[in-house]
Amino acid sequence: MRDLLICLRATRTRPLAVLGAVGAGVLTAASALALAGLSAWLITKAWTMPPVLALSLAVTSVRGLGITRGLMRYVERLASHRLALRGLTELRAALYLRLAGAAPAESVRLSGGELLARTGADVDAVGDALVRTVIPAAVAATVSVAATAWMWFLDPRAGIALAVCLLAAGLVAPWLTARATRDRAAAEAAGSEAFGAAASAVLDHAGELAVAGRLDEVRARAARAEDARRSAVDRAARTGALADAAIPLAVGVAVVAALLVAVARIDSAAATTLGILILLPLSAFEAVSVLPDAARQYVRSADAAGRLAPLLILPSVPAGTVPVAPHPRLELGALTLDPGDRLAVRGASGAGKTTLLLALAGLDDRGGEVLVDGTPARDCADLPASVGFFGEAAHVFATTVAENCRVARGDATDAEIDAALRRVGLGEWIDGLPDGVRTPLEDGADSLSGGQRRRLLLARALLSPAGVVLLDEPTEHLDAADAERLLAEILDPAGLFPGRTVVVAGHAEPPAGVRQWEMDRLRSA
Repeated sequence: MRDLLICLRATRTRPLAVLGAVGAGVLTAASALALAGLSAWLITKAWTMPPVLALSLAVTSVRGLGITRGLMRYVERLASHRLALRGLTELRAALYLRLAGAAPAESVRLSGGELLARTGADVDAVGDALVRTVIPAAVAATVSVAATAWMWFLDPRAGIALAVCLLAAGLVAPWLTARATRDRAAAEAAGSEAFGAAASAVLDHAGELAVAGRLDEVRARAARAEDARRSAVDRAARTGALADAAIPLAVGVAVVAALLVAVARIDSAAATTLGILILLPLSAFEAVSVLPDAARQYVRSADAAGRLAPLLILPSVPAGTVPVAPHPRLELGALTLDPGDRLAVRGASGAGKTTLLLALAGLDDRGGEVLVDGTPARDCADLPASVGFFGEAAHVFATTVAENCRVARGDATDAEIDAALRRVGLGEWIDGLPDGVRTPLEDGADSLSGGQRRRLLLARALLSPAGVVLLDEPTEHLDAADAERLLAEILDPAGLFPGRTVVVAGHAEPPAGVRQWEMDRLRSA
């Protein structure tokens, strides 16, 4: 609940707007309630065969309530969805601003898929809490009180019975639904993880397991995990079935109680009163019937909020007290990079080359604390402007070639972009595009070959104003001759990056004379 409240506050939803949506929902449900009561009165009154004019007002009111119900439903949908969409916009903006103002390491620790899920599906789930949980719950509570008061006015005993049944339908059923939803999600997650681990072992290492005599054991473990998952899901389904049965059961009990009260008053009450007593409970549960779905949405929204709230409360990084020189000196443990240095970092896959580059850029402190001209990176102002990290998996957007290059420098001109692309070997490709650098890459990275993508990312580094350039695997997916030639140009002090400090992480052997560091040496240092 705390995390969900943090996220809902970030939507900057105006209370009056929420009250407006709730008011429209209340008028919708109240129209249905009044329509049921008035219809009961009209049916029983017509049974006594009064003059037709005595029924004209009631007939007109029934028609009016039918129109009002549909109209207010439409208004409520407009108001609630407008509220939710504005809230989603504000929540996403707050999330982006918080991530931008927090330490870069906070974003780097999340994979691209995790960031996409947080800013996409999780934000949508929190927004749905307003439309599908908060507003329906407020409407149900208001209408339930009104229905109970009406029944109390007709007969206190019927009012008490209706109140008890509404509480059961409005509290017990949603609670059971929420519990079933949580239990099912937990069972699915735990069971899938255990089954997946065992199944992967069987699929990937069946031969080795058979030789070791453990294949049947691992298969049995997979079967047990799947059986446990199914049993847990079945238990959650039983709880969900109880929740689904709670509301119809409550409606039946309320109707039977009203019928008993009506029978007890058959000699003293008017026929119209008895008709209202019997038929009103059938409509009183309309607003409450959506609460189980509201409970399911609450569970989904709360889970999403649990992932979003830690990002929304990230502390902002101070602006920094020490300005960074255009070409700073970096120190990370025993590794020192003076302005203009060239360094090739080599090591096997998974050795930590990317982590080292992220540490040098001040983006990830797991690789150690970097000193920038003797000052800890956390105390430096605007470090990314002077130290740029260019990852091998950087995103290629479904926009023009030029805009993809402007990711590194927003004020780069088309001529500068064209020149940078030609310097990295994409001249023929640019000449073959219908609109040059203004040609859109409609499928993003899928519009390029692996080599073209690498060169495009390298062009971003050329356009960047950073004095220290950290390149991760810049020559992968190129043929051996091109890769060797391009790596030489990157590491040549008079090549692609003159006057700048360059660090390249990869597997290829660098040109003679270039300082090399093996990851084992870096780790020991």
